Amino acid sequence: MEDDLPRVRGDFASRLAGELLDTYSQDELMERIALLEAEIERVKSQHAKAASHKKLADALFKPREPS
Repeated sequence: MEDDLPRVRGDFASRLAGELLDTYSQDELMERIALLEAEIERVKSQHAKAASHKKLADALFKPREPS
């Protein structure tokens, strides 16, 4: 699976975090904040879906307790 492959260091988020912001205007900075907040919500939503799927898989494949 693709998820099993190691992540490449220096991904987009890391590069974005290291970008100099001195050349941005106040309006551009506010636009950037809005885009980043929307991305955070998108990532949180995906995380919640993944957590839900994991919970279902754990329940499905949980070993039976001895009787």
